[in-house]
Amino acid sequence: MITPSLDQRESMRKRPKASSPVMSQTWDDLLFVHWEVDAQDLQKTLPSGLYVDTFGGKAYLGLVPFFMRKIRPSWFPSIPYVSNFLECNVRTYVHDEDGNPGVWFYSLDTNRWLAYKIGRMAFSLPYFWAKMKAKKNSDGEISYNLRRRFCGAEDISFNYSCTNIGQEAVRGTLDFFLLERYLLFASRKLGKELLSCRVHHQPYIFSEINENDWPIAPFQWNGFEFKVGELAHVCTASRVNVEIFKPESIK
Repeated sequence: MITPSLDQRESMRKRPKASSPVMSQTWDDLLFVHWEVDAQDLQKTLPSGLYVDTFGGKAYLGLVPFFMRKIRPSWFPSIPYVSNFLECNVRTYVHDEDGNPGVWFYSLDTNRWLAYKIGRMAFSLPYFWAKMKAKKNSDGEISYNLRRRFCGAEDISFNYSCTNIGQEAVRGTLDFFLLERYLLFASRKLGKELLSCRVHHQPYIFSEINENDWPIAPFQWNGFEFKVGELAHVCTASRVNVEIFKPESIK
């Protein structure tokens, strides 16, 4: 098992040349909230073939609410209602046997039933159908509300501001470790087959936030039996246009 090198992490920013994207979409007004978590606790939740990725010996669990825009297959135009919705991810950071760094999603809540179905069937991702609403006022302040359906969940909210002013993450920093991820992993066939999927976009332009009060209910919705540690990192990121490539089996 190989631990990712800095060069390996940075190389993931390059657009894949061997294949064409199967989807395009825009991620807008993103909020990233991360807590420290015990790496051994996280490892117990991962499928065989994936390993907790750490920074300075620490592991992280994140909540990422954002706006999905203009989602479409590469060969088809976007459709106003179907192609625009909300999404909130619970995620951690992993690598495979060869040291390829990526993201493992525990859940992806969305308010669009069709997105929930396609995400599960086409990409084997753990999408959930949720009641969600969000609005952004003229000052850039965002009110984002969420409740997962059919699990007795409570309503939670995120209130934050996004601007186009910020910076790119610097190689070797915690910002880079948490934000610059261009590979996602998933599993299917009852966890017996591991998949990887490349994405490509320009580096995030992010701004740090000092707010300390954020909901952790989505961790409870996912049935985590471990405790979440200290709040470690909070930032917002502005819009990126994203290419999604075909999922591939990891042999």
